[in-house]
Amino acid sequence: MVTSLHIPRLVIAAPSSGSGKTTVATGLMAAFSERGLAVSPHKAGPDYIDPGYHALATGRPGRNLDAFMCGPELVAPLFAHGASGCDLAIVEGVMGLYDGAAGRGELASTAQVAKVLRAPVVLVVDASSQSRSVAALVHGFASFDPQVRLGGVILNKVGSDRHEAMLREALEEAGMPVLGVLRRAPQVAAPSRHLGLVPVAERRSDALSSVAALADQVRAGCDLEALMALARTAPALECEPWSPERALTSRGVAAPPAPGAADSGPRPVVAAGSGPRPVIAVAGGAAFTFSYAEHAELLTAAGAEVVTFDPLRDEALPEGTAGLVIGGGFPEVYAPELAANAPLRKAVAAFAETGGPVAAECAGLLYLARSLDGKPMCGVLDADARMSERLTLGYREAVAVSDSALAVTGTRLRGHEFHRTVIEPGAGSAPAWGFTHPERRVEGFVRQGVHASYLHTHWAAEPSVARRFTEAAARAR
Repeated sequence: MVTSLHIPRLVIAAPSSGSGKTTVATGLMAAFSERGLAVSPHKAGPDYIDPGYHALATGRPGRNLDAFMCGPELVAPLFAHGASGCDLAIVEGVMGLYDGAAGRGELASTAQVAKVLRAPVVLVVDASSQSRSVAALVHGFASFDPQVRLGGVILNKVGSDRHEAMLREALEEAGMPVLGVLRRAPQVAAPSRHLGLVPVAERRSDALSSVAALADQVRAGCDLEALMALARTAPALECEPWSPERALTSRGVAAPPAPGAADSGPRPVVAAGSGPRPVIAVAGGAAFTFSYAEHAELLTAAGAEVVTFDPLRDEALPEGTAGLVIGGGFPEVYAPELAANAPLRKAVAAFAETGGPVAAECAGLLYLARSLDGKPMCGVLDADARMSERLTLGYREAVAVSDSALAVTGTRLRGHEFHRTVIEPGAGSAPAWGFTHPERRVEGFVRQGVHASYLHTHWAAEPSVARRFTEAAARAR
């Protein structure tokens, strides 16, 4: 049912990466939350790490809006799902405002998300090496696409009062409001490593301090009243909010029936009349921090009981585990600790050997390998992984080439790769995916109930994945 969503909203964008989007977006989320507002945090693109800081700032799940992986048509419904009942929504952009999927025009760009959401954009500009030229830069971004409404600028890394005065004078001539000025403050920067910021789960105490410092900085340097007034100019958003239950029962996304079963149309969730809900254990903790909130919501709606466990600390799988999801993260950073937890490694291997369904993405793939940087892992896959100098990064179009607990052969999904590791061999005798764009190759492993791959996917784009996996767990139970 299409509804009118009246929620003030802002998109925080920048001319390029490294301008300070995360600093400003997270600081704004925290500052407005401290005022007692319910703030809905969102991130454009496939990033897993920034939403962790957003969640810390707001106390709500950080949610991704990815027009490539989920399609532009799901951006507004997913936004409405996350922002329901909130007083303000803040969307942090990705890369530069107009940067998107390579060779696909505006697809998956911050600009496209802003246009779909009909949200005003605040441009965060790194002003550290410019003065009057800032007006030409901002004018170009404001005029490039008339459908993108640039509502103001926040100047970041401003050096002095004199520098600020020159910047303000230039932007006043250009008719662009200055909504904030932030001075250089390295003490509140979050540490980074080979794949971006260090996740919240690895530094929670320090991250809390960083978010509080960001809120102080934004509160002191930004005009929160003017920003809220700009957010309120966003018109009503007409869409049907996404719902995991509705997504699973739509005929267009129902999972294909299990082999030998008749297709009688949409089916009820597994829990309906079929006994206890199957327990699906989801890896968490510092080594496995990458997940989309919608995955657990879809599994729950499909009839599963979702239980989190920590492979760094827990020596056994949760009681009654009937399905296992091991998502992305940084196992390469914790390889010695993961190797030292031999009881859990053996439990994972034993579960996989029974044929129980296992879904492993990227970090999960490495954990199921024989070894990672010479340290023993679970040994479920006849493959070895190691760190490399090469960053593998980008969107992928994929088709399932083997029947698995996640998908039947021929299922098409869009996903994302982001890693500095390699696994040898890169594919098993029954690969998981065949990539069709931007390069053609097979990768990943399907073995008994195991589906393991480097590809990160967003199940909201194909809810049948969650249903099929939950049904497989129910059968295993």
